Amino acid sequence: MEYNTQRTKLMFSEYGRNVKKLIDYAITIEDREKRTAFAKIIVGVMGQVNPQAKEIGDYKHKLWDHLFILSGFQLDVDCPYPIVRRDQIELKPESLHYKNNHIKYRHYGKNMERIIEKVIEYPKGDEQDRLIELIANHLKKSYLNWNRDSVNDELIYEQFTEMTHGKLKLSKDFQLRNTRDILKSRKKPGNNPSNSGSASNGKSKQNYNKNRKGQ
Repeated sequence: MEYNTQRTKLMFSEYGRNVKKLIDYAITIEDREKRTAFAKIIVGVMGQVNPQAKEIGDYKHKLWDHLFILSGFQLDVDCPYPIVRRDQIELKPESLHYKNNHIKYRHYGKNMERIIEKVIEYPKGDEQDRLIELIANHLKKSYLNWNRDSVNDELIYEQFTEMTHGKLKLSKDFQLRNTRDILKSRKKPGNNPSNSGSASNGKSKQNYNKNRKGQ
């Protein structure tokens, strides 16, 4: 008994192994006209065993291409379409060259690096000093998004100096925002549906008791 695992792997399994045998036989036909006529018969069989191919535009061209590929490009017949070549099938697309978007600190993002580059170009003065402070505080805020357990202000200063390549300087009396203040600013009061629901329920109970006493 012959198992499929012992057989040659099919390039297009949808046509089946019998079609492959017909193609192999067509290669052995010496007369070109008979070989071409037999190839046309095979193409018709391929269309019958794989009717889904008819949904493709110009599907007959695709069937002839598959015929030559399944023959290992050894079938020499008169084809109504340009004959597909091996180098066309094995042709590899050119590799794409992507821009180098290496980000040293991913939790700060690429946009922060671009902002720093722009601020470096700013003229020295109060506006640049204000932007420098905003950048430093934003670094700490972004770091807390990534790691809420702990944040070391000295680490933020070091990374600020490294990201700005030492071209932006913080004033000596500058201090980063307090960690608690940053975390509190994220929590807006009144947004908890459970709290609002309990408050409204409490008011409705009070109104109900007042109404009963009035009765």
